[in-house]
This record gives sequence, C-alpha cells and structure tokens, in this order.
Amino acid sequence: MDLVLNAADYHLLTPYVYPSTWPEHEPFRQLLSLFVITNLGALALYLLFGTLSYYFIFDHELKKHPHFLENQVQREIAYAVQSLPWISVPTVALFFAEVRGYSKLYDNIEDSPYGWSGVILSMLSFLFFTDMGIYWIHRFLHHRLFYKRFHKPHHLWKIATPFASHAFHPVDGFMQSLPYHIYPFLFPLHKVTYLGLYIFVNVWTISIHDGDYRVPKILRHVINGSAHHTDHHLYFDYNYGQYFTLWDKIGGSYKSPTSFEGKGPHDYLRKLREK
Repeated sequence: MDLVLNAADYHLLTPYVYPSTWPEHEPFRQLLSLFVITNLGALALYLLFGTLSYYFIFDHELKKHPHFLENQVQREIAYAVQSLPWISVPTVALFFAEVRGYSKLYDNIEDSPYGWSGVILSMLSFLFFTDMGIYWIHRFLHHRLFYKRFHKPHHLWKIATPFASHAFHPVDGFMQSLPYHIYPFLFPLHKVTYLGLYIFVNVWTISIHDGDYRVPKILRHVINGSAHHTDHHLYFDYNYGQYFTLWDKIGGSYKSPTSFEGKGPHDYLRKLREK
C-alpha cells in the first residue's frame, strides 16, 4: 500500500492538501491518508465493477424471481456503502503496518530469491492460502453463535446482484478479508503483485454474485463460481469457498450447483413462465 500512498503524496496530498511542514512519514498523517485512500479505492472498485457487472453480465430476468426483494439493488448498495468505512478501520491498521515496514512485501523482482518464478508461485500460493482462510472463516461465521449477529445480513440477498458482493456487516466483511491482509506478513510478496491481487479479489467477489453461471464444463466442479455461491445463498450450508471447491470437498460442504442440474433460479423462472 506504500506505493499508492507515495503516489498520492507526490501527485496530490503534499502539494495540494497537507501543509508543507507536515512530513510525509509522520504516522498520524499516514493513517489519515490511508483511511481516505482505502475508502475511496474500495468504493471506486465496488461501484465501477459492480455497475459494469450489473448492466453487462447480470441477467435482469432474475429480478422476477420470488426471492428477489423489493428495491433490492438500492438496499444492497446502501448497506455496502454504510459498511465499507467501518470495514476500513482495522484494514487501515494493517495497511499502516505494511507501510511502516512490518510485512514481507518487497519492491523489486531481484529481491525475490526465486525471481519471476517466485512472483508466479506467490500468486498461486496467495490464492490457495486465502481460499483456505476464507473457507474456514466463512464457515465459522455460519455458527449459530455468530450467524444472526454478523453474517445473516449478507444472506438477506437470496438472489444476489453484483452489488450484494460487499453488502456485509462490517465485522463479517473484515473477517472474510483478513486472509488477504495476513498473507504478506507471513510470506514474501511483490508490492505490485499484491495490489493486482487486491483488485482481483474484489472483482472476483463481485463476479460470484453476478448470476452468470457459465463455467467451462471441465472446471465446473473445481472453480467456485456464481452458480456455487448462488446455492450458498439459497441453501445456506453449502459452498463456503471463494475461488475453488477444494475446501468444500475436504470439509464435506460441497454441493453441485442446482443450475448445472436444471434446477436453478433460471429454471425456476422458466417453469413459472410455462404455467
């Protein structure tokens, strides 16, 4: 995150926002800047990619499904926009630790003992590490002691739109993002790669709520896509994973998506039209 902070300081904050007497490396200034940057960045990613997905990918026929709520899109957006600033508070604390040099993020490819192969391997290990972490955190949030308080608001959207992707209770949203932030404190990761992965995970979260169930047939039971996550919203105890189905299969919570078996939301709407 220091790359973003340095760019913001150089192009905007130092010359136009903060007085020249306030040093860029001063901790409170860094915290304040990170809070603003994190909120603006998260909001921009959510609204930009959510809007693109909603208008160009999401099947608006799904809005006719009986489980689709009145004014649902507006409610999803409102809930997300209210939650994001609260989610950002502990997130900024972790970003601050990164900026102050406590993580294993590095600047140059030469800093990796394995060069480019290390960068590629770190991308793969990031996906598998975060997939595992999110699976268990997500499943933990379904425990009866925590579900009603923290995770139930996200399950209000049984037929989700891309805007439901970030419509979490703040505790829920931060907990499920935690593996992304923990990884660079445990394993070496290139800073630009980390930023790219951060954008990717936000886009992926939007994509599994977009109602587009198409997946290459050979990957249907490997990739945790929108079809899998739709069944999670509908049937509760299945498909907790983020990118892959591996941990659902290990944990006994995998369910073949109903959309792949002719019993999904689109099939339900088709039967309603035929009556």
